[in-house]
Amino acid sequence: MLKKVKNKILGYNRVTDTLEKVKKQNGIFDSLLENTMLQNGKILLENILRKKNISSIQDTEFKVFSQWGDDGIIQYLINYLEIGNKVFIEFGVENYLESNTRYLLMNNNWTGLVMDGSSTNVDKIKKSDFYWKYDLIAKSAFITSENINSLIEEVGFKGEIGLLHIDIDGNDYWIWKALHIVEPIIMIVEYNSVFGSDRSITVPYRSDFFRTDAHYSNLYAGASIAALCDLAKEKGFTFIGSNSTGNNAYFVKNNHLKDLKPLTAEEGYVESKFRESRNKEGKLTYLRGSERLDIIKGLDVFNTRTNKIEEL
Repeated sequence: MLKKVKNKILGYNRVTDTLEKVKKQNGIFDSLLENTMLQNGKILLENILRKKNISSIQDTEFKVFSQWGDDGIIQYLINYLEIGNKVFIEFGVENYLESNTRYLLMNNNWTGLVMDGSSTNVDKIKKSDFYWKYDLIAKSAFITSENINSLIEEVGFKGEIGLLHIDIDGNDYWIWKALHIVEPIIMIVEYNSVFGSDRSITVPYRSDFFRTDAHYSNLYAGASIAALCDLAKEKGFTFIGSNSTGNNAYFVKNNHLKDLKPLTAEEGYVESKFRESRNKEGKLTYLRGSERLDIIKGLDVFNTRTNKIEEL
């Protein structure tokens, strides 16, 4: 009996030792991969900075940690513009493994605040190696127009900062409209290209807005690029273009614009090609082009020019 117990214990220890070795090896591999990604980003940026003619911010795209090519755009802009306070804020980062500011944190050593509505996601961020290696604050919060300024003020950020990115798949327009505690030089806001480029519209404000509850397709969220360009003008920003994927719009504070070319909403609009639509069971349906608008047609939207509710 004792022999069996002993063998079980020894067997358990061998399994545990093996798992620890695998975990350590995976950690070493992840570290090497991360270092390679960071170095590749530096090389890609050097190539971009050598370019003499950059006609669009899309010419500067590359991906390290961003979902699309936004790492390159951000690196180009922070190298071109004069930014004193190297601080960023990003909303809706999930677990931060794929985000638009992580390369900014790790390559440029900026200070940052990231927020996500999931406490599980934020716990994962706080357990990561980069959380202690860099000056990053992670907060779990469901962001609303009512709490956005206090959430930022609580961590001591105010006044001019380098960059702020809003990507919460819902009240993006309303959050930016309410924001006043910080003044970003670079502003990135996700837009809904399904809404087109002509109408200045957004989903009506609800503090508890959640896009899957609002409509099962996950396509009824956010604001049109025209609505964001109008708001940018009110807040003293200039629209300089979108990423080539057609989901992030870039704005620069007027007094920092230098020779960046201003664009109209129509000039900078890019129709997204990614197919994230869902059916009522939550499964992807891969709707394309105008099919996406057809499924949400007739839903209420708020016209930011007339200040009235109308049908999509």
